[in-house]
Amino acid sequence: MGFRYTDAIATIAVINFENLVSFYTKLLGQEPVSLIPNIYAEFHLASLRLGIFKPKKIHESEFGGITKSKISLCLEVSNLEDAIAHLTTLGYPPPGNISIASHGREIYAYDPDGNRLILHQAQSY
Repeated sequence: MGFRYTDAIATIAVINFENLVSFYTKLLGQEPVSLIPNIYAEFHLASLRLGIFKPKKIHESEFGGITKSKISLCLEVSNLEDAIAHLTTLGYPPPGNISIASHGREIYAYDPDGNRLILHQAQSY
């Protein structure tokens, strides 16, 4: 039968909390909607809530050694070049080139903790 849910939220665990909150504040051009200093920050995106949390000391080892993640934060942008320029200004230029996919153009980038971002510009028909 399943279960009912009322909302969904994607979260990122981070040891260097202030650095990542600052990065996403600048990247998204908004302050966190909810902020508990050095514990939790939440940004509301168009149809997603993005939470950044600092794990309790007893759980830090679960997150500290992760080098590659299978999950990406994909942001659809209206102008890919502007988004790349913005990330570059923040000090995190995408390391690769723009690729062409069936759904448009995209590029991979990474936040200060190495979490994958996919910037995507939809193909216009």
